[in-house]
Amino acid sequence: MEHELARGARRVDAIGERVELSRILRRNLRILCENMACTSIVGLGLSVTMETYDLRQLAREILAYALQAVDAKAAVYRAVSVKDRKMRIFDSTFDLSSSRPIYAVALGKAAGPMAAALDAILGDQLTAGVASIAPPAQPISRRWRIFLGGHPLPNRESLEAARAALTLLREADERRALVLFLVSGGGSAMMEWPRDELISLEDLRTANLVLTTCGATIAEINAVRRAFSAIKGGRLSDAAPHTDQVTLIISDTNSGDEMNVASGPTIPQPQTDELELWTIITKYELGTRLPASIIHAIRKAIAQREVQDTGSRALRRHYVLLSNSDAVQAAAVKARACGFSTQIASDIVEQRIEEGCAELVRRLCERRRDHYRVCLISGGEFGCPKRGDGQGGRNAETALRCALEFEAQGLSRPAEASPHVLALSMGTDGIDGNSPAAGAISDDTTLARARIAGLDARDFLERSDSYTFFRLLGDAIITGPTGTNVRDLRVLLSV
Repeated sequence: MEHELARGARRVDAIGERVELSRILRRNLRILCENMACTSIVGLGLSVTMETYDLRQLAREILAYALQAVDAKAAVYRAVSVKDRKMRIFDSTFDLSSSRPIYAVALGKAAGPMAAALDAILGDQLTAGVASIAPPAQPISRRWRIFLGGHPLPNRESLEAARAALTLLREADERRALVLFLVSGGGSAMMEWPRDELISLEDLRTANLVLTTCGATIAEINAVRRAFSAIKGGRLSDAAPHTDQVTLIISDTNSGDEMNVASGPTIPQPQTDELELWTIITKYELGTRLPASIIHAIRKAIAQREVQDTGSRALRRHYVLLSNSDAVQAAAVKARACGFSTQIASDIVEQRIEEGCAELVRRLCERRRDHYRVCLISGGEFGCPKRGDGQGGRNAETALRCALEFEAQGLSRPAEASPHVLALSMGTDGIDGNSPAAGAISDDTTLARARIAGLDARDFLERSDSYTFFRLLGDAIITGPTGTNVRDLRVLLSV
């Protein structure tokens, strides 16, 4: 079996490149603009000056430009082309003049735009497809069976999507077809089938809730998920061993860790040994928090020591279309064009949230000593365990913690003052935890305004209620689902 993990060239050129936006992303960017009183967020002329826009408007423009760069539909159009009865996917070429069928399976938060693009490119050359997508649904042909899989917790349609995908893949295997997988973050919950029949849907939902709120990294979460799933860790691909397969990935993981996107349904992965798995379970006290059926399935998986077949000569190719780096680099391009001395904090990625926020603000303050207009950008996902029953996720909490750090550094200003420092944090998927927001924006006047409104920032923090805090201040970022998912983007500005 040939395994190749290749990365398409998708460099965002400094000013000139115009990225074709999908309908859903255009709409959401317009909503972002209207909600945040931003006069122009999609123009790529980049002739922005500090005299024309205030600091908040500049932050929003940087965010919007970054979102353009990670449009999922446009990424598929760049990756897949058909000409003279040949389909080209990067360095792979397939003859479409034969009667060989083509099947597709799409899963994750970007599955809708990705499937719609592939459907438009292939037309009647596509035999059939199954997609587990996030709402709103994309216009797509009847060649597809569409399911609205649950996220962050699996739902009944997550299971039905997996059942349909496995059925389709068995058919594809019998016909020695070509199978195209479209994989993006969120797919772990949006398409699922348990390895053990004792595991109920409610057990799966409980397990996902515990895993995503315990503070574990995505790699740790997926190591546990793979142990009780029948489709993760390459097992979805295994359902069609005699087919040629190409996987297109929009990554919400660290660079080089694409096997963890949606828990790697098409990428065979090294077995997590017993000691490593139980170390994770012990570290986050999962033994008493996960359902008994899940623990039983994990023990059973360890005992069986499954060995995946890697002897097939069928084609296996995996390409990363977009990643967090694309959003971060695009944000940096925009920030520099706006006149900021810009630095990417590539090492601030998955720290515990209190540590990451403190370090971001410390570096911003350090750069302020030597530069007038400063921009600090980082991406990834901070570890953010949920403490209370409030609304919000790691992005709103990042913004709130940065506001507290601004005050600790002596940067606070009166409520009526113009901001001199600012922090914006947003999930590129448009969703932050259990809130309707994508994230939030804070600055050096946030705490002063909060006190006037009678809001105790630390109380909201302790109750994991950061979204409510920023909603009451009018500083929550609400975009709706963006149709993409490349982790979080954090932008700090100073003038």
